[in-house]
Amino acid sequence: MEYSKLPDLTNLATLKALVEGGGVSEAARIMHVGQPAVTKRLRALEDNYGVPLTQRINGRLQLTEAGKKVYHTATLVLERHLALQEELRSLALGTELLRLEVTFAIGEHLLPGLLIRFNEDHPKYRIDSRLGYTRQIIKHLATGRVDMALLEAAPEHPDILVQKWQDDKLWLVCGSRHRLAQTGQIEIAELNELEFVLREPRSSVRIALDTSLREVGIDKLNTTFEVGSSEAIIDMLEPGKYASYMPRFSVEQRVKEGSLHHIRVNGLEIVRALWIARSRTALTHPAAEAFIRLIQQEGV
Repeated sequence: MEYSKLPDLTNLATLKALVEGGGVSEAARIMHVGQPAVTKRLRALEDNYGVPLTQRINGRLQLTEAGKKVYHTATLVLERHLALQEELRSLALGTELLRLEVTFAIGEHLLPGLLIRFNEDHPKYRIDSRLGYTRQIIKHLATGRVDMALLEAAPEHPDILVQKWQDDKLWLVCGSRHRLAQTGQIEIAELNELEFVLREPRSSVRIALDTSLREVGIDKLNTTFEVGSSEAIIDMLEPGKYASYMPRFSVEQRVKEGSLHHIRVNGLEIVRALWIARSRTALTHPAAEAFIRLIQQEGV
């Protein structure tokens, strides 16, 4: 096999940037080069493969069928190289480093306290923690870029081991100035009378909410805004116009303080599980085992 004729990784990364950025100028910005350099790299890729990878249709640059195949392979190759870098970094640091990723809601509300308690109990271990979306985290677990994750939905992947962490409820909440702030309980039908600000449709919170609502005959809530941050939603609730369904752990303290109000819905309780997910390549990881013991014992 003639390896000397294989394309340069930088050229593959440029094609990926072109597709995901939507054009040459955005690819240049992502790659920190000028637009002529992007064009030169794309031509080099076409020379490597001997076929056109892009074409202009109605003035827009699009991938050819060959380009789509190259883009797919480029994504796999680049992800694997990133995973290799992480693996080598972890190898150099040894098993005293735990590479952890968590969803944004867990990261915003639960992770800081967990990290502090873990450092107090296990000062010899270090955690490299990052926040991300569930699909991204699953990909990183499967490719070995992270050792462990805390998730709001259980992934189904042969290279990922999942165990239940704890149950969590979704609470209907509103600001202290909302018309229902003094109301302890409402009926299911009254949900249709409220204006909502909710998490985005593909978030784990939203999936659990929509599934539970369909089971009681509600197809869609009156949703004014869909927001990708729990903290942003909380800020939008405080003036008193909107209600939302939020993870209990993200709003419980504010309910206790009085800035938010928890409204119970008669006949509707939404319970879901929080999950610990581990890469099967890191099942004998002392730092991971210590962290799991801590979070299971402590609870939140």
